[in-house]
Amino acid sequence: MTPVLRDATLTDAPLLVKIGTETFTDTFGHLYHPDDLAAFIGRFTVAAWEEELSNPRYHVVLAMAGDEAVGYAKLGPPSLPFEPTGVAIELRQFYLRKEAQGTGLAATLMEHMLAKARAAGADELFLSVFVDNHRARRFYERYGFQRVGTYDFMVGNHRDEDDVMRVAL
Repeated sequence: MTPVLRDATLTDAPLLVKIGTETFTDTFGHLYHPDDLAAFIGRFTVAAWEEELSNPRYHVVLAMAGDEAVGYAKLGPPSLPFEPTGVAIELRQFYLRKEAQGTGLAATLMEHMLAKARAAGADELFLSVFVDNHRARRFYERYGFQRVGTYDFMVGNHRDEDDVMRVAL
């Protein structure tokens, strides 16, 4: 079944907790002490998602294969340490389940999020990517993202170095 993109609603908060927790753990869980990982994914709560889904400054998209979420992405207000040169928005999360990777879904989702960022009035989009996530970095570079600095990404008490990347819209 070809996944379909749809805007997330308040009723999707439990689904976002599930896919957020699973995709982060599947992608990065092996890097962290269990206590640090638990502290980080403990922030993925229904209440936290409901708060963001209720806020018009956020835009969350689910990639659905039937009733199952196979990916999601979230745009939100800037939070990374950078100096915007225009109206900025941030791609805060962009995850696909392993079985959806390499299918073209990432490109479809990215193009959708770029269009949403433009429609929101942004003229630049920022994101952060783990310095050792070379596959993701190459993917973002295909869309014109360029490294503009670094950022300390905390997972519990563990500090990772992320690159901050920017693309002009």
